[in-house]
Amino acid sequence: MIASVSGEILEVGVDHIVVGVGGIGLKVFVGAPLKERVHRGEIITLQTQLIVREDLLALYGFGDLEGREFFNMLLGVNGVGPRIALGILSVLSTDTIRRAVVSEQADVFARVPGVGRKTAQKILLQLQGRMGAEVGPFETVSNLTEIETESIGALTTLGYSVVEAQAALQAIPRDAPMDVEARLRLALQYFST
Repeated sequence: MIASVSGEILEVGVDHIVVGVGGIGLKVFVGAPLKERVHRGEIITLQTQLIVREDLLALYGFGDLEGREFFNMLLGVNGVGPRIALGILSVLSTDTIRRAVVSEQADVFARVPGVGRKTAQKILLQLQGRMGAEVGPFETVSNLTEIETESIGALTTLGYSVVEAQAALQAIPRDAPMDVEARLRLALQYFST
């Protein structure tokens, strides 16, 4: 297995980067947040997972070990392949995934493109079993309130991604009113600045 790759970024593609290692360019599929942070010519170190199938040999890269661990946990869910697992990690942070699992919010996963309600339920159930002891230390992470969940739902309906919606809600002052309408107004102001 190729556990990590270090080298110069030769190319940044739509869903991948090409990393030059010892005269060889390795095509590494990466999530959108990582791809948007990197630039051609930059030296990078990625934690990687090699996927070997009958008709496929693909390398997936992550900025840290936690990303790779979550990718492998998601791959263990029936119906979730590498593309969907990477898509989930492109839209949801590992902390958001943890919170969704702890608070049993399958709808968070269902908002990811390519993930239906049934698959979202499977992800929730199987990650609860796999995280088991790992979830313990993170139970102190605040769960999404009903108002936050409704606000995220409304913002995603308006076309914003789950990540954008969460960023906007996190930017809202703590003393802001705790009703959906006020929070949506403040979140939309965040996007207009």
